[in-house]
Amino acid sequence: MSPLISLPSRSPLRHAISLLVVAAFAPSVHAADLLTITQDALEHSATLNSSRSTFKSTEAGQDVERGDLLPQASATGSLYRYDSLESQSYAGSSGSQAAAGTGSSSSGEDYNGSSIGVSVTQALFDATNWYEYQQSKKQVGQQALQLEIDQQQLLYDVSEAYFEILRAKEVLEARQAQEKAIGRQLEQSREQFNVGLVAITDVNEAKAAFDSARAQRIAAKSDLQVSFETLERLTGQQYDSIEGLDDELPIQPPVPASRDDWVELALSSSPSIQYAQAAVELAKSGVDIAEAGHLPTLDAFADYSYSNNDRDELRGHNEDLQIGVQANLPIYTGGSTSAAVRENTYTLEATQYDFEDQRRYTMQQVRSLFAQVSNDVESVEAQREAIVSSRSALEATRAGYEVGTRNIVDVLNAEQSLYESISNYADARYTYVTDLLQLRQQTGVLNLDVIRATNRWLRDSNPVSLTEVDDAGVSSSVEDIGARPTPPPAS
Repeated sequence: MSPLISLPSRSPLRHAISLLVVAAFAPSVHAADLLTITQDALEHSATLNSSRSTFKSTEAGQDVERGDLLPQASATGSLYRYDSLESQSYAGSSGSQAAAGTGSSSSGEDYNGSSIGVSVTQALFDATNWYEYQQSKKQVGQQALQLEIDQQQLLYDVSEAYFEILRAKEVLEARQAQEKAIGRQLEQSREQFNVGLVAITDVNEAKAAFDSARAQRIAAKSDLQVSFETLERLTGQQYDSIEGLDDELPIQPPVPASRDDWVELALSSSPSIQYAQAAVELAKSGVDIAEAGHLPTLDAFADYSYSNNDRDELRGHNEDLQIGVQANLPIYTGGSTSAAVRENTYTLEATQYDFEDQRRYTMQQVRSLFAQVSNDVESVEAQREAIVSSRSALEATRAGYEVGTRNIVDVLNAEQSLYESISNYADARYTYVTDLLQLRQQTGVLNLDVIRATNRWLRDSNPVSLTEVDDAGVSSSVEDIGARPTPPPAS
């Protein structure tokens, strides 16, 4: 059965009606911004939650080491049944062998008994336990620095993934426009060939350029899909759309404007450098613990015991109480204590080299990123000018093609140059943003305040989504990344 009204497949009316239908049934969902997504990541990131749990575990380890310095008390008790049977035999002689004889006797004893005991000790001097406790406190401080490193890394990773989506979307739009423009050029070449105005080589050149543009558009579409999946992995959430970056984002050199100021800030604020320094302090504690193996220990103790039974010939009970001080001096341990000192001394030396390497690495990273951000400012401006120049060149090339002074290859190259410039401009803008954030991360000052400041340049007026509308106005999802991850059930 044919429909009562048939619209052309590409008619403007059909396209408008389809768009209205899609808009009517589409849910009203606000695009998520960077701050919201970052807060989701701070709550749901598996990596960061693992780091938090490790920190809590280290805190509990400090309590374990402190317990060795506090009084130790234990109690014992027993109930028992005592059964004994004694059997003896003997032989003897009286005057001669004829008078020899034998004899035997037996006896037994049964009773119930009970006993209890209490023992209390307090370390008066134990250098090993003391240094182990001091080391555990340093481990808590170091793990707190690791938690800060992981948190700043997450802030950067989420921001990078967010802006990678925006970058991929702008590149995709440029590739779509390029494919459409070259497609029109291909149709025009075919029409001109059909009337004998151009040779078949022009058509083939246009077809090759169109196929290349189509391949670039497909690759850009795939990049957008992968970018959304990366964001979901970091946050454990799915987002229908995210806010786009304002075109008026100021592209300015980093502040402070001195590279040395950034380096000094990194040396004082970088949690990575502080973590390496904490590792040195931990290694020093390891040497102290090893050397404490040569020292004596001194403990105060008190032991109390009580016992009782119901033997017929005995009455009352037994009580014992001992209070005193006990010392222990290691004399020879097979050389293991001296070996432990050497082992920990070399470990200390290694951590000192690691600290110096981390310090140099951070300085190099900060200097490189400062130079990169400064260059990004000029690159964005250059890419903006390149778009203007490419557009002017394309218009001139098209005009020359119309009058016969340029060929189809020149036009196609100019088309590709324009959209490549548009793509490069988008790439330069987002590279500037991510490089500036990475500079702050390496310096150790990337926090939620920085994310809030960046978030102010995002706009809901141009959201980025994985849902596209094709030429016929039919909404189609580019991806299906599965159900939202769920945490394991509580034990």
